[in-house]
Amino acid sequence: MTMEIPSDLIRFLRKANRVAVLTGAGVSQESGLRTFRDPQTGLWAQYKPTDLASPEAFARDPKLVWDWYAWRREALKGVRPNAGHYALVEMEKRVPEFTLITQNVDNLHRFAGSRNVLELHGNIQRVRCSECRTFTEDWGDDTEAVPHCNVCGGLLRPDVVWSGENLPRLELEAAVQAARKCDVFFSVGTSGVVQPAASLAFAAHNKGAVVVEVNAESTPLTPKADFFLQGKSGELLPELVAEVWK
Repeated sequence: MTMEIPSDLIRFLRKANRVAVLTGAGVSQESGLRTFRDPQTGLWAQYKPTDLASPEAFARDPKLVWDWYAWRREALKGVRPNAGHYALVEMEKRVPEFTLITQNVDNLHRFAGSRNVLELHGNIQRVRCSECRTFTEDWGDDTEAVPHCNVCGGLLRPDVVWSGENLPRLELEAAVQAARKCDVFFSVGTSGVVQPAASLAFAAHNKGAVVVEVNAESTPLTPKADFFLQGKSGELLPELVAEVWK
């Protein structure tokens, strides 16, 4: 697919000193990753993701929840970043102040090489203690039980934001600041309905930033966006980067 990139957008990006990008599930989906709300398969077909991703579910059956996230981590091993991920890496290299804000927990942006990443919903590749919040990257190979924290003995859990939990304060504050200070704000592959992330584009718009939406279909943000690039981010973002910084 090739589309003509608006000349005004090219001009704005070439002059921009601060760019903020918000990405959602649509970006990961283009890498072949099933979204959180897709029907489960195999052993997990009998469960709804919303029934497993909550503090109540973990309290009720920690092993069930732990095993589900272990299965999701295993499924990620065969997933690779797509051209959209790499285009954002290239954009970061060319913009003086670049902030990538993501709702995705799959670590694909970091895998691709993005550096200044704010993970609003956490990262499935990390775990932390459910009691003292100590992070760890090593939890052993025992598959028979939920591993325990080496500090306090509490159960370890995925470092992701579950239903009913608050987003990490420092990441959210940094995201709001980036949105309010940027010259150009991108909303990429996100439905524009999950709060508080969905409000970031409007915060940028209210502060005078140029708002660009890249999505397969229109969203509640579309009427406010200065530019709406409809299609796949893995096709549109590389074209945009090549056109702006050729």
